[in-house]
Amino acid sequence: MDPTPGTPRWNLDRPFLTGRFHQEIKAPAQAAGSRLFSMESFSRGSDNVIGSYPVSVQELLVIDDLLSALVGIEGRYISIKRVRGKAGHVIFHIDPSMDLALQELTERIFPLCQNYVLINHFVESKSHFRSGLVNHAFAAALRALLLDYQAMVAQLEHQFLLGRLSVQGLWFFCQPMMGSLHALSIVVEKASSNNFSGATTLNLLQSQAKAMAGDNAVRSLLEKMTQRASSAYLAILERWVYEGVIDDPYGEFFIAENKSLQKESLTQDYDTKYWVQRYSLKDGIPSFLVSVAGIILTTGKYLNVMRECGHNVQVPLSENSKLTSIESNHHYLECIKSAYDFASGELLNLIKHKYDLIGKLRSMKRYFLLDQGDYLVHFMDISRDELAKRPEEISVEKLQSLLDLALRSTAAASDPCHEELTCCVERVSLLKRLSTLKDLDSTEPSEGNRPADSDPQSELLSITGLETFCLSYKVQWPLSLIIPRKALTKYQLIFRLLFHCKHVNRQLCMAWQVHQGFRAINILGTAILRSSILCRSMIKFVNSLLHYLTFEVLEPNWHLMHDRLQTVKSVDEVIQFHDFFLQKCLKECLLLLPQVFKKIEKLKSVCLQYAASIQLLVPSMYMPEVASTNDGAGSFGLGRSKPWRSKNKNQQLKLAAENTIICDSIMKFEKEFNDELQSLVPILSSSSQAEPYLTHLAQCILGLQKVVNLKQPRKTRFHVHFYLCEQDMIYDMSESKSSSKKETVLELKVYMHCKACERSVCNTLGKLEGVEAVKVDMNSHRAIITGEVDPEKVVKKLKKKTGKRAEIITKKNEMAPAAGERSSNRSEASAVIPDHFDQTLVAGLSLFSDENPNACSIT
Repeated sequence: MDPTPGTPRWNLDRPFLTGRFHQEIKAPAQAAGSRLFSMESFSRGSDNVIGSYPVSVQELLVIDDLLSALVGIEGRYISIKRVRGKAGHVIFHIDPSMDLALQELTERIFPLCQNYVLINHFVESKSHFRSGLVNHAFAAALRALLLDYQAMVAQLEHQFLLGRLSVQGLWFFCQPMMGSLHALSIVVEKASSNNFSGATTLNLLQSQAKAMAGDNAVRSLLEKMTQRASSAYLAILERWVYEGVIDDPYGEFFIAENKSLQKESLTQDYDTKYWVQRYSLKDGIPSFLVSVAGIILTTGKYLNVMRECGHNVQVPLSENSKLTSIESNHHYLECIKSAYDFASGELLNLIKHKYDLIGKLRSMKRYFLLDQGDYLVHFMDISRDELAKRPEEISVEKLQSLLDLALRSTAAASDPCHEELTCCVERVSLLKRLSTLKDLDSTEPSEGNRPADSDPQSELLSITGLETFCLSYKVQWPLSLIIPRKALTKYQLIFRLLFHCKHVNRQLCMAWQVHQGFRAINILGTAILRSSILCRSMIKFVNSLLHYLTFEVLEPNWHLMHDRLQTVKSVDEVIQFHDFFLQKCLKECLLLLPQVFKKIEKLKSVCLQYAASIQLLVPSMYMPEVASTNDGAGSFGLGRSKPWRSKNKNQQLKLAAENTIICDSIMKFEKEFNDELQSLVPILSSSSQAEPYLTHLAQCILGLQKVVNLKQPRKTRFHVHFYLCEQDMIYDMSESKSSSKKETVLELKVYMHCKACERSVCNTLGKLEGVEAVKVDMNSHRAIITGEVDPEKVVKKLKKKTGKRAEIITKKNEMAPAAGERSSNRSEASAVIPDHFDQTLVAGLSLFSDENPNACSIT
């Protein structure tokens, strides 16, 4: 229901009290081609035409009628006819029998009379409630002008009664008003016919004032009318820019408020338009405010945010800051800009200091971008069993309790915002989730090059909580303006990628530990060797990917955003820079490049399958009795000082067969990994031409591919022999060509008190030039070296690298056996330590170790 009241009934029933002195009498319909108006003539008791009187008498009679016509009243010889279909439009007619000279002078004054009637009708019609405040103010200004006009007519009538007024004199005295009322009648006619109100009326007045620039008096009058009409509009504007309140009962203001949008939608709705559509610009902005319309809108929005925070702030007012008129010196623009600066500064200080914006963003960086990942390592350890389930079987409440435990048990407990962190489990994979977010600016491949999507049913069956686990964050108002649901979703996408990469890295490290365990107990076979090379390549790939994501994408972009936030001057700039940071991170993290991201996901999937196979198949092959004989020393025999010994010949044969089977399985993983890696390189190379940030990643992958190709074992290069006896299991790798070189067997005494010392001595000796085999026994503090070495140099090198003194026990030279021959003295045989098993890889793995809270810190 319209809340504005209507015109009182008595005002409609008695029109003569409103100034509408002429009743319109509708004539019967006339034939086509007849006049479109009806005319009535009223006589005041005289049947004589004016032409029957002398000219002097005619002049007196016509002046009397003209004084009445000037205020819209018919006379005895001047009649008024109304034009149908045009409210307020009238035409004045004079008795045709009048003297022609008098007729000419009289008709010159008729436009002034018509303009008066039109303006007077506009004043009466726009004084109704529904016309709006601007029309009310304009009508009030016109009414004041008409009062001056009527005062002029009264003075002319006084002169007429004194016998001092002629038709020529009347025409002379009406000249000043004729131009003014004519210009106003044009404005009134356009405003009435188009039903203008509010800003459109003001724009009409301003355009008409510019059009009358040649007539200084008329232009001044129109500018004065514009000032009077805009006073009500400026009152609405002043309250908006100084208090943030829209006081607009008739909907004339150019800012609209959508009350259906609530601030809670920022944290609930991904596609919310609260900040854009809660307050928005409408059509019909006054021309004198077009240049600052955006500033006016933003100023009120800032004040509203502070008011909804319970922080009532009003722009300080002074006599010079009041918006009372639109002067030519544009003082009102300075007042508006001052109000904007004040509101922007107050809100920015409120968000930065009271609500600690930078602290919240740092907290989200710590958890979602893995700035400090010690809590994540602990959480992944204690929630491993729960995350291994299917998404619909996972208990989110249990995960939340485990997450709280991990947060309280690590360095994250010192973060005051850690209680805002919650966990959630998505129902789809990361790749599927990205495809549902249509608003992200992803570069989709063409239909011909688009990879075939996997079966949704099979994906639902194979997906686990490790692929769908995600974090969430509770963001309160007004920080939800900067971190709405859409921004939080982008953080979650980046977290899921990093979390899954960490998971793949951990699984591969566990597989690497399996190989290290076999090496520690002197078990080296074809499967172990080939698997170690593949595992190392996979770890390097995942580490390269993590290094790129963290140190080349997230780190520099975060610092860039952080530096920009130090110099921002408004909340809108904060929102802009934060959204730009997230969008750039998504793009450079490959999440918006579906073709590349699918290849990365496929490679990670191959790595996970390989790691699972190694942890299950290899230990069961080489150590079938570890579980019953280890006495808690480790699930894969880590820490055993003695090698595993075969029981009988049948078991030896079975071991060799299983070794062949596992070698074939590892070769399949190796081929699949290499194929995917090779297919990724051209895609990255072509994409890096359009996206320069991919150049370094493409170079890393290309270098990794070359290393993998170089490290592939060649079947024609080595003969691999297994010696399965009661004493030792020995792996020998000798050149295929026969050799007659003399080899030195050097036995040293080196004090070793732990397994770390044993590995250190073994690595140092194995890297010496000319060393072909090394065997180290920690219990007897002995080290046996086979190869072409200088004993004195060996002792000095060992002292320099490990700090341990060595004594030469025995030294003897012997001919190297021909290829394919077994060693005659198996007790002195040794395990070969190839170049691929250097310990620099293990040291490099600590780069992303999250055991130390500051180890993976992105600084």
